[in-house]
Amino acid sequence: MSADLSHVDTWLFDLDNTLYPAESGFMAAIVHRMTDYVERVTGLPREAAFKLQKTYLAEHGLTLKGMMLNHGVDPAEFHAIFHDLSLEALAHDPALLAALARLPGRRLIFTNADDLHARRVMTHLGLDALFDDVFHIGSAGYEPKPSPEAFRRIDAAHGIDPNVTAFFEDSERNLEPAASLGMTTVLVGAHASASTAPYIHHRTQHLAPFLNTARLKEAA
Repeated sequence: MSADLSHVDTWLFDLDNTLYPAESGFMAAIVHRMTDYVERVTGLPREAAFKLQKTYLAEHGLTLKGMMLNHGVDPAEFHAIFHDLSLEALAHDPALLAALARLPGRRLIFTNADDLHARRVMTHLGLDALFDDVFHIGSAGYEPKPSPEAFRRIDAAHGIDPNVTAFFEDSERNLEPAASLGMTTVLVGAHASASTAPYIHHRTQHLAPFLNTARLKEAA
């Protein structure tokens, strides 16, 4: 049954593992480098560094936030470790590009990554021309999703009306504050169908067919 998104004219998309499939393995390369960095900064053995990384992610929504608060890490230094990552694992998806192009209204990226990473990935995937702006972690003053403050800051920057906004994410918990504001939430990925969270309005394993079959607002 197709989703009724005929009320939507603002489209928010997470980037990593949402606008490309988690199965690409690209995020695994990011996590590997992140663990290297935590290990180097803290001096912990690798297993303990990985555990600390995941603890900060759970507590703050972003490993970087925990590293900043507890270890005085410079966010620019942290993000630089990802800027030369190979993008070969990420493939163009013509069906997704076409599906995004048919969406009426504004399209925005809402990511916990930094601007350079987001732009590299978007350019590689051919997404640049399809989005009006990227609201990245620097735009949010390093206040990451799922913090309600991150949502307040994107609202302040872009004048978001939650009642006509749909938010697409691979992270279930990042959708909870969006739903509480009144946004339509869409969980994306192979795990989506197993979600029973009441604040998830739609679930899809693959983004392109979901968008292609959705009911959209008719042109004025």
